[in-house]
Amino acid sequence: MPFGMVKAVADTQGENQGGFAYDTTHVTGFSHLHDSGTGGAASMGNLPIFVHPSCSEDDLANCSWRSSDRAVAWKRDSPKARPGYFGISLENGIHAEMTVTNHSALYRFSFPDAVETISPVILLDIIDLPLSRNNGTASVDPETGRFTATGNFNPSFGLGTYDVYVCVDVQGADIRDTGTWENTTASVGKRTVSVLADKEHPPGEFSAGTFVRFDSVNAGDVITARVGVSWIGVEKACSNGEKEQPGFDFEGTVAAAESAWRKKFENINVDADGVSEELQTVFWSGAYRAMISPQDYTGENPLWESDEPYYDSFYCIWDSFRGIHQLLTLIDPVSQSRMIRSLIDIYRHEGYLPDCRMSLCKGWTQGGSNADVLIVEAYLKDVINVDWDTAYEAIVKDAEVEPPNWNIEGRGGLQSWKTLGYIPKNDVDPGTEGLRTRSISRTVEYAYDDYCIALMADRLGHTSDRDKYLERSRNWRNVYKEDQASFINGVDTGFTGFLQPRNADGSWAFQDPIFCSPLMNFTSCYLNENGHETYEGSCWLYTFFVPQDMAALIKTLGGPEQFVSRMSYLHDSGILYLGDEQAFLPVFQYHYAGRPALSAERAHSYIPSQFNTTPGGIPGNDDSGAMGSFAVLSMIGLFPVHGQDVYLITPPFFQEVSIRNDVTGKIATIRNINFDSTYNSIYIQKATRDGEPWTKNWISHDFFAQGGILELELGPKESAWGTRIEDLPPSMSEYKGSRDAMVDQSVPDS
Repeated sequence: MPFGMVKAVADTQGENQGGFAYDTTHVTGFSHLHDSGTGGAASMGNLPIFVHPSCSEDDLANCSWRSSDRAVAWKRDSPKARPGYFGISLENGIHAEMTVTNHSALYRFSFPDAVETISPVILLDIIDLPLSRNNGTASVDPETGRFTATGNFNPSFGLGTYDVYVCVDVQGADIRDTGTWENTTASVGKRTVSVLADKEHPPGEFSAGTFVRFDSVNAGDVITARVGVSWIGVEKACSNGEKEQPGFDFEGTVAAAESAWRKKFENINVDADGVSEELQTVFWSGAYRAMISPQDYTGENPLWESDEPYYDSFYCIWDSFRGIHQLLTLIDPVSQSRMIRSLIDIYRHEGYLPDCRMSLCKGWTQGGSNADVLIVEAYLKDVINVDWDTAYEAIVKDAEVEPPNWNIEGRGGLQSWKTLGYIPKNDVDPGTEGLRTRSISRTVEYAYDDYCIALMADRLGHTSDRDKYLERSRNWRNVYKEDQASFINGVDTGFTGFLQPRNADGSWAFQDPIFCSPLMNFTSCYLNENGHETYEGSCWLYTFFVPQDMAALIKTLGGPEQFVSRMSYLHDSGILYLGDEQAFLPVFQYHYAGRPALSAERAHSYIPSQFNTTPGGIPGNDDSGAMGSFAVLSMIGLFPVHGQDVYLITPPFFQEVSIRNDVTGKIATIRNINFDSTYNSIYIQKATRDGEPWTKNWISHDFFAQGGILELELGPKESAWGTRIEDLPPSMSEYKGSRDAMVDQSVPDS
């Protein structure tokens, strides 16, 4: 379901962060809670069920019980997935199908390959995908076959533990017997089993659970399992299943899920005439994936009582603040409002905004306090029903008050930030806990976080705050080393001036500018003690991260022509990896140098080369829908600058795209004139907004709130549209210089 808590799918061995992956071979079970496309370690997959068609010689001792033992190959041509439905066939003769409501899953197991009557066994396992179980209990009712189970587990990318509860009811055949099992041994008639994480029952090796064995089943028979899920208790899990799936109606549940998705998609309309099926699939699949997380746990939060919405699986905001929430603000602003309200309520009850959160736990902070950026952008775009006073209090606390453990919230190194104007390498940061790495990437992210706070302070009338945070937003300059060169395989790239780490005494340290790129030690910059000074990206890439003052950055890097040359080298050399979200904005940053046509070229280069319908058609992992949102926003043709009220204009990949605003009811349409589905004519020659000339290469959110028509006349060659200084996107500093290739640029007020 859109933002649904329950996500049912087959769990596989191998790459299984979201449960199932196409490049695997064996299924170990079917579970009900997942995070989608997060990368890293597997997430959730708690308390799975599994079905044996029968036990050899009708002896339970001949069935495999442990996860690794019972794994069975799946048929390569069998997986079928669509919104609200997943189906797969296993080599043991089972065809498994599943669908969901918000808080329950419905599984349908059939036996098309059975040639004689069989006696199926359904088991439940007190386990999860990352094998993190600390303890758990499962029970079975011998009269009804109802399973109930609970387990305590660790989050996949955070600190703490969480409890989850399930309630499983089965239909379709008479119960023969029930029991429990531990490791490899089943016990008929036993009702309850418990496990603790200790030397005798290590989570990764010891499995236990309950089972139901059925009387004779024929080839055409179907067994259905309804699984209610809750974070509060077993009774709530049973209630969720009973309320949301009273009739075990599989087809009706699929139809309801499809209807919910169609309602979400109604706010997007495209004229796809002439556009390939592949690109249409990339577009709609991206929109679907962008509305899977965060997950709506409202009414299922055991941590505190509140009338506010509660969303979980902000996994992680470092990934989602550059695309997912911008897309939701366009196509589902009510859900975006509820998510912002949830973030603020987390602040009320836990003292800080999260930068990452999953499974009711605080997740690891990857860079800055990026919830600040989300909140400010929502404020600038007039997202409704938000307590903005508390929101402002929360983002200022991020900027001013360092938490005891800034691995999981807030910012670290604030003393250095306020006194030195940068985060030093190996910052001492006494009295606090946090990884003393990522000094460069944290510096530029903190600078941008402060800029966003300044934007909100300005509109709220907090002038002293505005001035302070604007000044701090210039701190990116303090880690820019103007004479730093860069070499690839010993050959000078020809560009000088890159971000570099600094020591607390002001002296320069060194990190090769291409380090942590696909060209050099790509996997060396993660969250660990040896994680280096940039996070999931190189100094080359982070040098471009000054969205608040692109005019100053362009001047610093040698002017518009040199900036364009450097930007193109970033894309063409292999330094840039589009599978990390910092790469999104550089696709479109040519706009700031007066070359919007080059942004259009880059977008069409990456789609479909990196985004397509092959099994590898997402660069890297999807990061909870971040990659999907990038594809959709790029193909809409208005790419947002996160944290600002700015959309950079490029031609849509369709003849026409319309977005309906759920709050105002207004429709904004972007229409291509002279649309060419071969994409040879992707250069804007001129534009009009509601019939009037529009020369700026960007537009603000009022276009979507008020509705209207933006018409883009296209041609096969780059034009002068959007190239003048007065047509460039906002920047703290004035744009200066000229771009001889197109038009002379004077120096008016920006």
